[in-house]
Amino acid sequence: MSVTQIGLGPMGRAMVRSYLAKGHAVTVWNRTASRADDLVAEGAVRAGSVAEALAANEVVLLSLTDYQAMYDILSPEGEALRGKVVVNLSSDTPERTRVAAEWLAARGAELITGGVMVPEEMVGTEHSFVFYSGPKATFERIEPLLAVIGRPDYRGADPGLAQLYYQALLDLFLTTLSGFLHASALLGTAGVTAETLVPYAVENLTLVSSLLGESAGYVDSGKHPGDQANVLMMGATADHIHAASRDAGIDVTLPAVVKGLYDRAIAAGHGRDSWTSLVEIIRGKAN
Repeated sequence: MSVTQIGLGPMGRAMVRSYLAKGHAVTVWNRTASRADDLVAEGAVRAGSVAEALAANEVVLLSLTDYQAMYDILSPEGEALRGKVVVNLSSDTPERTRVAAEWLAARGAELITGGVMVPEEMVGTEHSFVFYSGPKATFERIEPLLAVIGRPDYRGADPGLAQLYYQALLDLFLTTLSGFLHASALLGTAGVTAETLVPYAVENLTLVSSLLGESAGYVDSGKHPGDQANVLMMGATADHIHAASRDAGIDVTLPAVVKGLYDRAIAAGHGRDSWTSLVEIIRGKAN
């Protein structure tokens, strides 16, 4: 199968190279044409215009800054979109992806939404996976092509679902990394290096991962038995982390947010419930 790639940032370039390595014909276009030079030298075909890029293949992959960039690039093309399958792997909100699906449908095209869950250096490897959503029959037809850049994980017909999974996983990822940096800064006030923290952090994250299965059951059921790690106990820990950070003279924004969740849960009557009851505060069901 052949494919068109629009957008040649680091992620887009990694995808092109994955397709070339598997013997697929790839047509490329980028606003800054010189970004395609080395890819063309490696076997890609340079399109002279967006219209030419669209005409080259039925399946068009987009790797852009956001969905507004899609409109900026594709809006002038009109009928050139008819019959195309646009696989947008750009980051944006779930609602904007739903609007984009309607916009493309009005022009005779289909949208498959995607979220690549690995950095560019891992694209095309056994560790790469990508969330997708959109018309199931269309997804299944082009799945072998999508599998080149990573394991396709289809989440449903709603075009917003892939983006929702993508943002949810990045929510967890970014929060975890921020936590590591804050912990490093806290220990650093005593001259302890971040390198020293690493094995303890890894062990701690392993413990956290072991708690997720049971905790998810509480989150889904809305029942939060507090026989062990209840909100009062965990909230006291959150208070201590906040105070230790303040006394050490480092930024308290992150621990203040966590402390605030526990404070609000206690105020809402969840003190004797499991820490998982914080999800009710996050959902806005308790204030």
